[in-house]
Formats: sequence, C-alpha cells, structure tokens
Amino acid sequence: MIMKSLVLGIASLLLLTFGYLGISSGAKDARGIPAEKVADMLYSVIQSNRTFYAEHVVERMQAKGAAVASENWRSEKTLPLPAQFLQETARLSVNSKAKVGYKLISLWPINKQNGSKSESEQRGLMATQQNPNRPYTEVVMNGADSYLLAIYADRAVSQACIGCHNAHQDSPRHDFKQNDVMGAIMIMIPLNL
Repeated sequence: MIMKSLVLGIASLLLLTFGYLGISSGAKDARGIPAEKVADMLYSVIQSNRTFYAEHVVERMQAKGAAVASENWRSEKTLPLPAQFLQETARLSVNSKAKVGYKLISLWPINKQNGSKSESEQRGLMATQQNPNRPYTEVVMNGADSYLLAIYADRAVSQACIGCHNAHQDSPRHDFKQNDVMGAIMIMIPLNL
C-alpha cells in the first residue's frame, strides 16, 4: 500500500509539472520553459524520490528487520528495489498525457533491457561516465516526433544499490563503491506537443 501511494504521488507530481509548464526547446523560445530546464527539474524530482526511498524506506526497513527489498518483490511480497521503484513510476508516467519518459540505463546493466538501445544513448552513457556532473542532451527523432534526450549520471548513493549490484550473479561489474557512476537516468521530453 505504501509503495502504491508513493508511485501514484510521484506520477501525480510529474503530471502537475507538465500541466503547468509550457515546454519548449532552446533558451531563446519565449513560449515556455526550455526543455533542458524541464529535464533538469524532472531529474531532480526523480532522483530525490528514489534516494529518499532507498535510504529512508529500504535501508531503514531492512536495518530494523521489518522488511527486505528483493528483485522478485511482487511474488515474494517484499519491497521493490530502488531501481524497480524508479521503473514503476516511469511506467505510470509514460502512459500519461505528458508523454514524458524516463528509465535507468547502464554500461553494466544487470537486466540487459537496461543497456543502451541507440547510438544516442551510448554517447550519453559515455559522456556522463567521463563528466558525471554535466548531463548529456541531444534532440532525437521518434518517427515524426522530436524529443529532448537528457542523460544524467546515476551514482551509487545507498548501500542497498551497491550491495545488490556487487553481489548479483548477472552483474557485469562487482566493484562499485559509494558515489561511483553506476549508469544513468535517461529522460525523454516531447518537443512538439
């Protein structure tokens, strides 16, 4: 019940953000907020919520022995892992009127679906690995629609994330430390609404 409330709350916040903001591409467009700025704001909300969930829900509940987070949270009736929390909120968001999308991607994904799917995503992952303090942005096309692709470094912020990645049998990398770049949060903002 708590998980569902958190996910719905984040999805509602994202919908409200897009309901009140005009989205434009480029800083000189006076019709609305530049898409890059909207991506920065969304990233801030997404990362803050996931960090809070990881540190104050997952780690706290596990430390007290009250609950554990696991990969098979639906069938085992456990808490979702922080990465799954982000994926569930993203699933709700992409089905909204805003058509904004976001997901986790990595050069070392445990789940192969979280690897790069395009040259643009690969460029973004490489750029954020080299300069994690600066997001990578690019305008990409999906059919006739243009989107701002914004990729932000995803750092190892909690022991729950580090422990899972380092211990998981499907992880291609087992040496993550606090603050290492583990991958990225990719945000897609529609430009021609």
